[in-house]
Amino acid sequence: MGTAEQLDTLVGSRVALRHRIGERDGRPLFTDVVGELSDGGVREGVATVVVATRRGPVAVARSAVAAVRAVPPARPKRPSWQAVARLESLCADAWPALVDRPLGDWRLRAAHGFTGRANAALAIGHPDAPLPAALAAVQAFAAEHAIPPRVQVPIGSPWSSAVAAEGWVVDEEHDPGPRIGVLVADLDRLATAPDRPGLRVEIGPRPGAEWWALALGGPPTPAQRRVVAPESGLRTGFGSARGPDGETVGVLRAAVVADHLYLALVAVRPEVRRTGVATALTAAAARWGRERGARWAVLQVELRNTGALACYEALGATEHHRYHFLVPR
Repeated sequence: MGTAEQLDTLVGSRVALRHRIGERDGRPLFTDVVGELSDGGVREGVATVVVATRRGPVAVARSAVAAVRAVPPARPKRPSWQAVARLESLCADAWPALVDRPLGDWRLRAAHGFTGRANAALAIGHPDAPLPAALAAVQAFAAEHAIPPRVQVPIGSPWSSAVAAEGWVVDEEHDPGPRIGVLVADLDRLATAPDRPGLRVEIGPRPGAEWWALALGGPPTPAQRRVVAPESGLRTGFGSARGPDGETVGVLRAAVVADHLYLALVAVRPEVRRTGVATALTAAAARWGRERGARWAVLQVELRNTGALACYEALGATEHHRYHFLVPR
């Protein structure tokens, strides 16, 4: 197969492409580029291809291509621990505990037992104390607020390794699960998800009785109300999806923190699941978040919730990192 035919065959694939860039002392000079190949069409009378490299697109005249071959997809780049720490902090701000006490860079949190992430020490950065003393402070804080001692920490991070080295282990009994994926998505893509015919979706400033009933199964406790709908400067929106009969069939909570839209408490009535209700709620929340300056969505999904993971993956969400809960042995 000639080079021209190879180029046409490999359009849409990740390739390594060698092409001529000039001459030196009468000898041709070549360079290589790696990325996704596309047809560049005709530019200034020259037929071209384009290779989308990590540094940007590179247009190459077809006549300059010396060789091309398919290469495996690039490994996803792991975010830095600094980026992980920032995203974890944004999520903690978007889901505020009733008590949030700093311990150096750590955050000791309590909310009368409502959700693990609001009742665990967020261990990112340095606690400004020797680790045994910091973990003793976590236990003392937990006893003060009548909650189990628990640390939330990104999986694979140096902070997780340090806490585990002190004898703390994964809380396998944690409900809904000990390991959670943190997903991110581009809001522009989420906002264009298709609407579901016959469904009316609204994002309101406060949750009503029907919203609470579907999200939590009944009226909220004082702690639940203060975490989910805090009386603070946090920008929150509460999505409700109503069917043709006006009945609420789906709900969602959204919060904007910095440039991220935090999505949580997505609940859909069992009889209408997998019919586009969650997608429509997410799209409406994405548009609401964009209007308030957000660029990215972030969600925390328990890894055993394969249905939710598949739904958000279909909408373009990708895993940023994972965290787990560690408890004393």
